[in-house]
Amino acid sequence: NWLIAAPVDVSSGATFVESWNCQRGWRYMFWAEAYPALAFLLLVVFIPESPRWLMMKTRVEDARKVFSNIGGMEYAATEIKAIEAAEKRSDSKGSLQLLFRKPYLALIITGIIIAVFQQWCGTNVIFNYAQEIFSNAGYDLGEMLFNIVLTGVTNVIFTIVALYAVDRLGRKSLMLIGSGGLFAIYLLLGGCYYLQVSGVFMVVLVMLAIACYAMTLGPVTWVLLAEIFPNNVRGMAVAVCTFALWTGCFTLTYTFPLLNAGLGSDGTFWLYSAICLSGFVYFKRVLRETRGKSLEQIERELLKN
Repeated sequence: NWLIAAPVDVSSGATFVESWNCQRGWRYMFWAEAYPALAFLLLVVFIPESPRWLMMKTRVEDARKVFSNIGGMEYAATEIKAIEAAEKRSDSKGSLQLLFRKPYLALIITGIIIAVFQQWCGTNVIFNYAQEIFSNAGYDLGEMLFNIVLTGVTNVIFTIVALYAVDRLGRKSLMLIGSGGLFAIYLLLGGCYYLQVSGVFMVVLVMLAIACYAMTLGPVTWVLLAEIFPNNVRGMAVAVCTFALWTGCFTLTYTFPLLNAGLGSDGTFWLYSAICLSGFVYFKRVLRETRGKSLEQIERELLKN
């Protein structure tokens, strides 16, 4: 997001180039990002290894210590027994070929669909093409930059909301709320573009879309991908789904200008609305709730079907 100084007369290219935003403002944008990156670098040193990975490497006592720090000695003993039982049920080691065979095939297909849908639901184009979206809604440069700041703040606030909602409302519920909510918002947004509505109502709709995404599809996708796969294939499966997710991000970002030119802003958001409706139907029929269950319990339930 950009820091905004006094309004700039963009009718003159020279004036714009000499403005504070062009000469210095963009530097602050990059400096601001350096501080949380440095904090992450320092804090990641204190993150323990996954206890299930430690168990796979036969480092039982190290795993017991991590579990004990999470829930105490009794919790650690229960979890270690569950992991050992899961390992006895599955004598196969994770591999790419194994993922696309029974009984894992249905799970990897579900994971890929969840990952790609997180991108194809369309919300990330608001971040990547915010200038074009707000420009088409009738805003000038200064207003566009301010609106971009608002979208970023909204994203942060509702991601924090997701931290509290994910275990209270459940993963499936939030995925349904996200896909259904975005379906309705994009339907309205496309209608506003079609009727050439401009002004604060458009900003409100965009912020609602970002809020809906930030507290549902954005973070919950990563939670589900970490939970739905069995221990012996989890690492490989999450890697495959992550590749699918960023492939979806590339195709979404690449196709938006083409769709916007061919279908117009109204048609493009109606298309995203249809994708969200399809996702809602799929999650309603296929997705299982994983809230309040251990990874081993989820594994038993999903592989049983």
